[in-house]
Amino acid sequence: MLVACSDSTKYVVIETDYGDMKVELYNSTPRHRDNFVKLVKEGFYDDLLFHRVMQGFMIQGGDPDSKGSPAGAPLGMGGPGYTVDQEIGAPHFKGTLAAARTPDSGNPEKKSSGSQFYIVHGQQQSEGNLASMGAQKGITYNEAQIKKYGEIGGRPDLDMEYTVFGEVFSGMEVIDKIAAVSVDSRNRPSEDVKMKIKITSN
Repeated sequence: MLVACSDSTKYVVIETDYGDMKVELYNSTPRHRDNFVKLVKEGFYDDLLFHRVMQGFMIQGGDPDSKGSPAGAPLGMGGPGYTVDQEIGAPHFKGTLAAARTPDSGNPEKKSSGSQFYIVHGQQQSEGNLASMGAQKGITYNEAQIKKYGEIGGRPDLDMEYTVFGEVFSGMEVIDKIAAVSVDSRNRPSEDVKMKIKITSN
């Protein structure tokens, strides 16, 4: 049973050897916000890895099987034993925090992993590209969204497919650093990128 978190606990800091990322969790996605806060308070994420890193795309972590995992071991299927109902709506700008999930073929309701998340790295997007992608997805991007996608970039191809439930507001350079690390054929970093996540006041 999840307990709703107060507004004073909607910020977290993700600590890594590459620096810290401060994240605001969205109140518009309460199921994901509350679940994430619950796991952070339990210390669930401490010493887990960013096990999947793809430059220009995203950095992904939150698989409990990654804790103490031997080098080269396949990761990405672990979780806390439950899923979270989707709260899809927000765009995938660079720095947004989103929930990973299994493919549509076995997950038509687009339910989110109970623990795995990714932070968007992405690329700058032209207005024309957004218009084309929006037409395919039935999305109309407003002026502010077009400007933001053009300035900081993101992954609009993921819009309306995954739940975005927060965004990095300090430490964007850390995303760039982690996205640039050497990876193996499964996109797992050659050297472990560990995390520790804490609740913070701002």
